[in-house]
Parts: sequence; structure tokens; C-alpha cells
Amino acid sequence: MFASAVQPSLVSLFSSTGSDPLNLFGSHVDSALPSDSFICILNDTTSEPPPPPPQKLTDLNDTADESLPDYALGQSVLHIQSPAIRDTWIRSPPTQSRSGSQETSRETNMHLGLKHSWIHLQVRNVHREWAFEVGLVDQSGREGIVRCATFQKEPRLKLGTRPLLLLPLALPPPSSRPLTSWCTIAIKLPSLLPHFLSASLTEDHQEDEFYGQAPRGHRAAQVPSGIYSHVSFVKVYANCRLRRIWFSDSGPQQRLPWEFQLYAAE
Repeated sequence: MFASAVQPSLVSLFSSTGSDPLNLFGSHVDSALPSDSFICILNDTTSEPPPPPPQKLTDLNDTADESLPDYALGQSVLHIQSPAIRDTWIRSPPTQSRSGSQETSRETNMHLGLKHSWIHLQVRNVHREWAFEVGLVDQSGREGIVRCATFQKEPRLKLGTRPLLLLPLALPPPSSRPLTSWCTIAIKLPSLLPHFLSASLTEDHQEDEFYGQAPRGHRAAQVPSGIYSHVSFVKVYANCRLRRIWFSDSGPQQRLPWEFQLYAAE
């Protein structure tokens, strides 16, 4: 997707304030939960415009301490919501079937091709389970998936048809008295590749609650190792509010343009 393009030191993959925020993404919601599973753009402060019926927003404050400040953004953000997060997500690049329509049961070989070392996500903690995935490819073309999830208790490695590194994700709890539920997550991607070779993280069974069980007799894929090459995909699940996803050659210390900063509503 971007492998043959000139890549500047900072690339924005998603911006909720853009003219077409999901231009580079495909999306999917759970059709069995028409009122609870949906994706929409709304103002973070007012939660307006409300989603069309029968969709109903969850109360973001029902698990938070109302005595504590929680500064919201006076901007449009992407709201991703579902009680069952597996089937509600956005993904770049979109998954495509041979006919060109979006396909949810399997994913294509089209890669993002972004070679930056860092990924950054600006998200709002809505105090519910949340996860995101990043596909990593080494210079030999071997791919692995990193899933960061708030419901993951310990690091695990599943060596099925798709090598899957499961990492715990801890967002600031209300008890820490943060000024806002918004935060920026920054991950150095090359540092994750060695963990695909960690025997101490490997689980005996190959079943995964997201992807199911590997077919019997199917040979496990080669795990990525060695030198990091590029990102193959990014997938963000429910439940969160998302403002921006970008890639950079430097970490959190990099000076960012003003539009990448988080500004509270007046």
C-alpha cells in the first residue's frame, strides 16, 4: 500500500478530524447487536450527533469517579462500541474479497508497507475492554501479529497458522486521578520481534478467542525474527474513542505538529 511510496519521518494513518477519516480503513460491526455494536463520528465533549436508532451510546461515566476532573476534547472523534469486541473493528488496509467487497472471514496479503519504528495511538479510555493489533514483518517476509488488550493478564505467544503475541495493555485507572481519560500510546515495533522466539511465552494449545482454532494437521507458520521490515496492518477493536494513529521514526520525545497535540474543550 505504501511500500513503493516515499515515506516521511512522520505519517498520519488516521485522523478523526479529517474530511474522510476512514478513507484508508475498512470497518465491521456485529449485526447480531444492532443497538450496541456500531462505529460513528461524534464530538467528544457533547457526544453529538447521536448515532441513529436503534444504536445507543453507553454511558462513559458509569464506572468513573464523578468527583474527579475528566477533560474531554472539543473535537470530532471516532467512537467504537460493542459488548462483544471481536466483531467490531476498523482495519487498515481494508480486507477485500476477490469480488472487491469487504471480507471479514479472512485477510488478504496487501500490506501497509510502513517502515517506521514507532506507532502512536491517541485514545480515550471508556472503561471497558479494548484491544488493537499490529502486523509486523521481518526482512525475510515472515509475519507476526501483536495484540495489545486490556483484558490480557500476562504476555502469551500462540504459534498457530498466524503467530500471535498477546500483550497486556494497562490504561491509567480512575484511582490514579488522571486529568483526562485521553492518552497517547507509543510502541517501538522492532523491540517486539524478539518476543516471537520466547519459549517461556509459548502456550501449548493453538486456540484463540478471536481467530478460532488452527485446522488439524496444519503446519504452524514461521515466526518473524531478525531485522524489522515494515507494518502489514493495523486493526482497532471496540471499545474506545480514537483521535489519531500515526507512525514515526522517533519515540514520544519527537516534537510533533500542533494538530497532533491533545487540547481540552474550554
